[in-house]
Formats: sequence, C-alpha cells, structure tokens
Amino acid sequence: MPYSTERRLQWLKRLTLIGTTLTAFVILVGAWTRLVDAGLGCPDWPGCYGRLLVPDAEHAALQHPDVPLVPFKAWVEMAHRYVASLLGLIVLSVVALGFSLRKRAGFPWKVSILLLVVILLQGAFGAFTVTLKLWPQVVTLHLLGGLSVLMVFFWLHLRTRHSLTKLVSTSSGHISSPTRYISPFRNANVLWVIGVLVLVLQLALGGWVTSNYAGIACQGFPTCNTQWWPEMDISEGFHLTQTVGPNYLHGQLHADARTAIHVMHRIGALVLGIVVSALWWRYRHAVSVGRALRLVVIAYFAQVALGIANALLWLPLWLALLHTAGAVALTLSMGWAVWCWKYLSSQHLSEVNDLKSTQVFLT
Repeated sequence: MPYSTERRLQWLKRLTLIGTTLTAFVILVGAWTRLVDAGLGCPDWPGCYGRLLVPDAEHAALQHPDVPLVPFKAWVEMAHRYVASLLGLIVLSVVALGFSLRKRAGFPWKVSILLLVVILLQGAFGAFTVTLKLWPQVVTLHLLGGLSVLMVFFWLHLRTRHSLTKLVSTSSGHISSPTRYISPFRNANVLWVIGVLVLVLQLALGGWVTSNYAGIACQGFPTCNTQWWPEMDISEGFHLTQTVGPNYLHGQLHADARTAIHVMHRIGALVLGIVVSALWWRYRHAVSVGRALRLVVIAYFAQVALGIANALLWLPLWLALLHTAGAVALTLSMGWAVWCWKYLSSQHLSEVNDLKSTQVFLT
C-alpha cells in the first residue's frame, strides 16, 4: 500500500506540473487569440458553426449567414478551445487519481476539488465570452479565471510534492523534525495579504485594459499622449454595467474612458512595485523567502519594462504576448514566495513546539 500511495503521488506530481505548464500555454494562446481579433472567429460554442472542426464557407453561411467565415480566425479560436479541453481532461485525471487518497492526512484533496470547480467556471466564462460577444466584464473574468487555474494547479503541485517528500522520508526511516502544512489564509501577515490583493487588482486592471482595447490609449512614457495627467473619463471607463448585446470587438468606449483605464493600470503598477519592494525589504535576510521575493522583484521589473515598451512601440503582437507571459511569471513567482513563507512558518512553528516539548521533558 505505501508503494501504491507513493506511485499515485508521483503521478500527481507529474500531472500537476504538466497542468501548470499547459495552463500557462493556454493563457498565452488565449492572449494570441484576442490580439489577432479571433475571439469571435466562431460565433457559437462549443463548436464552430455547429461543428467540432472548422467547416467550409458554404456550411458556415447556412449556419450563421450574418457572420462570414474567416478560416484563420476560426482555426485560431478552435485551437484555443482544443488546448483548453486537454487541460480539462488533465484536471479530471488529477481528481480521479487523488480520489483514493482523499482521506490521507496531509493530502490536498480540497485543493483538487477547488481546481475542478475553477476549471468548470473557466469553461463557463469561455462560453460567455463568445455568446456575449466579448463583453468586457466576462473577458476580464476569463483572464482572471485562467490565472486562477494556473495558481491552483501550481499550489496543488507544491502540496503534492510536499506530501511525497514526507512519505519518502518516512518510508526510508529518516527521522526529521515534522513540518505541518499551514493554509496560506491562516495567521496571514498583513503585508502578504496586501501584496496578494494588490497583485490581483493589478491583474484585473490589466484584463480590463485589454478587454476594452485601451492598450494604446496612451502613447509615450512616463507621460500619456505628451501629458502628465491627460483628459480622462474615469466614471465611464470603469462603468461595470455596460450593456449586454453589442459586439465589443475593438471596444465601445470613447478615447477619454480608455485613457482613464490605461492610466489607472500604470498607477496600479506603481503601487504594486511599492508593495513588492516592501515585502522584499522585510524578508531580504530570510534565505528561501528572500530568494523567492527576489524572483518576484525581477518578474515585476521585467513586466514594467515590457509595459513601457508596449506603450512606446504601439503594442506589437510579439511584445503584447510577452507582456501576458510576464503576468504569468509574476503570478507564479508570487505564489512561490507565499509558499516559501508559509512553509518556513510551519517549519519554524514545529521547531518551536519541539523545543518546548524538550524543555518540559527536562524539567
């Protein structure tokens, strides 16, 4: 039985790593789909003009005479759906493989169920993205959903790897100070909570920028269209009850509203930089946490550089894709930093408890 458990954990470790990598790829394919205006390449869902493969123009005209078939865009959209479907199969495999381990102490069964729920919601957002014609609210939630799947997959991988390490250590007869996993939501340090919340807000602002096509609303840096504080319509730019019905391809907002969204995203980046720097300064002397936070700082400044380059070069496709990849890297690095902090916290707690037990025994 221990061997069977170990083998299952080994497979889960591999699958969750593959899932994390594939999720990052799906996010980039989704960004590419959006950037080449292929988000509505297929006007229906889950098929394309009623078929699982892109049909010919004659069939497409019969199914949706009001939406002419553009083969390239249709294939791009379907490629995104195919890869996302593969990711869904991996999630189902992870849940099925972990079912027999659900009662094992320390096994992250709840995280597995959370992953399943998030991927189902993400599929629903994908459907609504098409049926609601790129409604910005849904497009933004779809992006955040993809990053949520990425983070839950990565966290599940770390938890599974931790469980496997403990099992192997116990099986080999190696006696070490026991470490107890602590949820990232327990005993949370205020600075870490602020860091995570600001990152999520900044990612949401990035999604709002791209869903409203505000990426080139500001040309130049550090000024916006040669002004330090340009004309902005903040109330319209962040009006979250936009009408459902119109086709939001290329956006519906006027220039001042898009400028407001872009400028708020820049301000959000500045706030995130302050919080990330504060976290690094606070934990710079801690070995593992400090190293992880250095990765966060590097990812942050790389992302800022890519954002500046996009503003200066008018959002070329390859650079916009790199900016999305930067968001993925920033999310993963912050997740890794939180893991290192919580794991070391639990290890420190165990060592303190061991010391107290020894003192009580000696007295």
